[in-house]
Amino acid sequence: MSAALCVNRAAATRLISWKYMSISCQRLATEASSKPSNITIGDKSYPQSEMTNVTPTILAKIGSNLHCQPYHPLKAIKNHIEQYVHAIYRKRSGSPLFTCIDNLSPVVTVEQNFDSLSVPKDHVSRAKNDNYYINSSHMLRAHTSAHERDLVLSGLDAFLCTGDCYRRDEIDAKHYPVFHQMEGVRLFDRQDIFPNDKNFDIFDESLEETDEKQAVYNLEAVKYVEKDMKDVLMGIVYNLFGDIETRFVDAYFPFTHPSWEMEIKFQGDWLEVLGCGVMSHNTLVKGGASNKIGWAFGIGIERIAMILFDIPDIRLFWSKDERFLSQFKVDDVINNVKFKPFSLHPPLHNDISFWLSPTFSLNNFCDVVRSVGGDLVEQVTLVDDYTDSKTGRQSHCYRLTYRSMERTLTNEEMNVIQDRVRSAVELQLGVEVRRNR
Repeated sequence: MSAALCVNRAAATRLISWKYMSISCQRLATEASSKPSNITIGDKSYPQSEMTNVTPTILAKIGSNLHCQPYHPLKAIKNHIEQYVHAIYRKRSGSPLFTCIDNLSPVVTVEQNFDSLSVPKDHVSRAKNDNYYINSSHMLRAHTSAHERDLVLSGLDAFLCTGDCYRRDEIDAKHYPVFHQMEGVRLFDRQDIFPNDKNFDIFDESLEETDEKQAVYNLEAVKYVEKDMKDVLMGIVYNLFGDIETRFVDAYFPFTHPSWEMEIKFQGDWLEVLGCGVMSHNTLVKGGASNKIGWAFGIGIERIAMILFDIPDIRLFWSKDERFLSQFKVDDVINNVKFKPFSLHPPLHNDISFWLSPTFSLNNFCDVVRSVGGDLVEQVTLVDDYTDSKTGRQSHCYRLTYRSMERTLTNEEMNVIQDRVRSAVELQLGVEVRRNR
C-alpha cells in the first residue's frame, strides 16, 4: 500500500469517525450488545428499550437549530412568515395575534407525538421503520404538531411553532432525516364566529359527520374556519412567492378533518407546500378548549427554501461552507437571492448487493448508510431486484452515489466508506452481502 493511499484512508476514517464523538450514546440498539445502555440528550438520560433505533449520527444533529442560526436560509423563511403574520394579524390592543415559539425540545413522548393528536394505535405513521424512537415512551418528534395539545393547554389561541423534526427516510437530493417545520394554529369560540347572532352555535346537535365536517361542529362554523385558514395561507404564500397560482387538494390526516394539501404552480408543475385542516375536536378537548374550533397547518421550511432559492440539494442546508452561507447575508433575502453553485464536484459510485433478511426495509438500510457515510452519500438507488428461482431468496443491489458538497472525493476515500457500509449492513441488518458481485 502506498504512503499516499495510507494518508487518504486515514483521512477518510477520521472524516467518518468524528460523527460518533459528539453525543453520549454508547451503542446502537440494533448492534450486538450484551446490556442496554442509556442515551444522554442535554441533561437528561434515557434508558434504551427494544424500540430504540435512533443513531449517534441523528443524535448529533440535535441542538443545531438551523432555523435560529443568523443568515441561514431556513431562518430567513421563518422570519419572513412570522413578520408577515405579525404585520397582518393583530389583537384589538394592537399587539400581535400569533405567539411565535422556536425553542421547544425535539424530544417528546410517544403520547405527545401521537396520542395527543388522536392518531390510532395501529396507524402506519407510528411505525418504528419511519420514526426515531429513543425508547418505548420517548422519541424525536416527527412533526411540530406534537406540541399542539400542550400549547393550547397553556392558554394560547393562536401560535406559530417552528422546530427540527426527525423521520427515517430514503436518501436523495430532496429527503433528509432531519427537517424543519412550522406549525400554525388558530382557535375560535362562538363569539368570534357569530358575534351578532346568539341563535347560532359552533356545535351541531345532530352529531353527524360528513366529508365537510366533524360530527360535533356546525357546518357554517367549519366553513368560517376553513375560509380564515385558507386566507391566511394564501397570504403567506403570496408574500413569499408573489402572484403565484395556488390550489387546495382534499387530503387525509388523522388529526384534522376536513384536510387539504396546498399546492403552488411553479415552473409549470404543481408542487405541494403544506398540509392543513380543521383541528380534531378531540385534540382541543385534551387541550382544555372543548368550547372552541380551530385550524392548523404544517409547512416544511426546507421545501419552501429549495423552491424559493433554487437550492438543488437538501444537504446544503447543513453546510458550514461560507460560499453557501454568505449568499444569504444580504438585505431582503426572500426577493434578492437565487442560489449560485460554488462548485460541482464529480460523483463517485459504488454498488452493494446482498441477500435480504426477513425484516429488511429500505429505511433501515438508508439509516445504516447515513450512520456510516453521513452527508457524503448523495443518493441510494435500487438498481437490481433478483429472486433465485430455486431457493426463493431475494437479492437487492443498491448503487450508492458519493459526492461532497465542498471538495472532490477520491476513490480511496469512497472505498473505505463502502467497506464500512458492507460491514455495518451485515452486522445490523442481518443480510448476507454478495461480495462476488
